Amino acid sequence: MTGRIPEALRLALDAIADLKGSDLVVLDLRGLTDATDFFVIASGTSDAHVRGIAESVMEKLDRKGHHTHHVEGLNGGRWVLLDFVDFVVHLFHPETRSFYQLERLWGDAPELLISST
Repeated sequence: MTGRIPEALRLALDAIADLKGSDLVVLDLRGLTDATDFFVIASGTSDAHVRGIAESVMEKLDRKGHHTHHVEGLNGGRWVLLDFVDFVVHLFHPETRSFYQLERLWGDAPELLISST
């Protein structure tokens, strides 16, 4: 990606990577919807793993003053949605991710190439 990504988004990506979230995708929704700027999509290996990643993302961002606006699915762990207003994190159990196919639904959104720095 050219340019810098917002600090809060970078923190979320780092938190996901730290807990070994897989198949990480960032969709750039700017110009496609007014709801948010980015979708972050990643998978965990189990419901507990998905919950753990979500809790880590919230904790790391909260420490830096970036609070979730809305959280859904944390108790179940099949699909956890973390809304930070400027971006939304979707954490999935692999079967649930395959069923909903958000990447396909938002196929017109460019995918950001995120360097691991």
